[in-house]
Amino acid sequence: MSTVFFSTFPSSSFHSSFKTIASSSSSRNPILNSRTPIPLNCFRPQESDAPPAVQTFWRWLSNERVVSAKSPVKPGVVPEGLGLIAQRNIAKNEVVLEVPKRLWINPDTVAASEIGSVCSGLKPWVSVALFLVKEKLKGVDSQWKLYIDILPEYTNSTIFWSEEELSELQGTQLLRTTLGVKELVKSEFEKAKEVTLAHKQLFPSPITMDDFFWAFGMLRSRAFTRLSGQSLVLIPLTDLINHSPNIMTEDYAWEIKGAGLFSRDLLFSLRSPVPVKAGEQVMIQYDLKKSNAELALDYGFIESRSERNAYTITLEIPETDPFFGDKLDIVESNGLAESAYFDITLGQPLPSAMLPYLRLVALGGTDAFLLEALFRNSVWGHLELPVSRPNEELICQVIRNACKSALSGYHTTIEEDERLREQGNLDPRLEIAVGIRLGEKKVLQQIDDIFKGRELELDGLEYYQERRLRQLGLVGEEGELIFWESK
Repeated sequence: MSTVFFSTFPSSSFHSSFKTIASSSSSRNPILNSRTPIPLNCFRPQESDAPPAVQTFWRWLSNERVVSAKSPVKPGVVPEGLGLIAQRNIAKNEVVLEVPKRLWINPDTVAASEIGSVCSGLKPWVSVALFLVKEKLKGVDSQWKLYIDILPEYTNSTIFWSEEELSELQGTQLLRTTLGVKELVKSEFEKAKEVTLAHKQLFPSPITMDDFFWAFGMLRSRAFTRLSGQSLVLIPLTDLINHSPNIMTEDYAWEIKGAGLFSRDLLFSLRSPVPVKAGEQVMIQYDLKKSNAELALDYGFIESRSERNAYTITLEIPETDPFFGDKLDIVESNGLAESAYFDITLGQPLPSAMLPYLRLVALGGTDAFLLEALFRNSVWGHLELPVSRPNEELICQVIRNACKSALSGYHTTIEEDERLREQGNLDPRLEIAVGIRLGEKKVLQQIDDIFKGRELELDGLEYYQERRLRQLGLVGEEGELIFWESK
């Protein structure tokens, strides 16, 4: 049988884990933390409503002619921390901010800086992280000081959690993912540290692990990706925009465009995906596809919608399988690989390829004839339906055992977590932890229920041999064998 892992987030590469739209402003101000971003009406803020650093930042952008008194939005204090407040009524898809490329921070910014030549061998995000830390340590001598001054010291992303806080994630895939990401950041820090020590004239102030994690956290939560020609970019002011779970579209929220007919400059253009009244907060949808675990890791919040709860099952064809080569050829010809990752979402059916993959890796014994070259072009179609009772029973047993094993790794039950939620007044990070482990356990219970149901149906299912006999006209409507008498 295949190896079954209940994995982390394999479908999301490390690079794509950076935010795909805009960053969360949740917990950006250590004093102004909130729990889950929610759409709400905010009063129109006067300049005094914003912290002094934000007011100074706004004046800097005014001097740079990025904003003015007529700008549709202005930064202000909101329950999430800082956000963008509409200064007048804003129409759907109306442009609310445009920021020229000269004020972006991306790998090109680093390459053009004094440390560009020594960072060329580093990964793009590592070079940008080093640049951020260096500019932060420069203080008043940094041209980016006014932007860096409004950045938080931490977010509620799980990469900033203490060991005690992380212990609340015991048994979760998010915990394993978080620890894996932290190890990766530590590894990249050691490489970056070699660069800083070899060029002390460029890095006169020591850069610590905490500094590097701060920069990584800022990039993870604030950097825009999926932009034409830009793989990773920080865009001041626009990254104050918050997330609304009620906005169900990512369309028309942002784009890169030319500054004008006779200009080579580029602008980052941010639009409001929905109408907004004066005094309300302008918000967008960060990413409809992210699970709660990914939202917690990237931004430090989760949603209450059930479809944000997901669990990843990893299936693998073991190399010790006597039919390894044949099975690998079949999965590869159907767009899969030796290891396959299936994201199971609460309230949603199993991914369409999961059962065929399971049946294939469990295939053996008298069912192995389906691996012969004769069936190579049609075998996947056969695997979309039950192959044999032993095969179907085996996959049910393996998945159910894996679910039970995973559920035993949590230190609380579903009922205990639901009671904690009902009590309310939880610390923001504990609220995230409870929501994550509750969501994962519900998905695991759902998976177990699906395969428990299949076990109860085993005797009533039609398997390959019955289907084949029916196609040949050798089985009647009631499943009885038909014998033809010779004349």
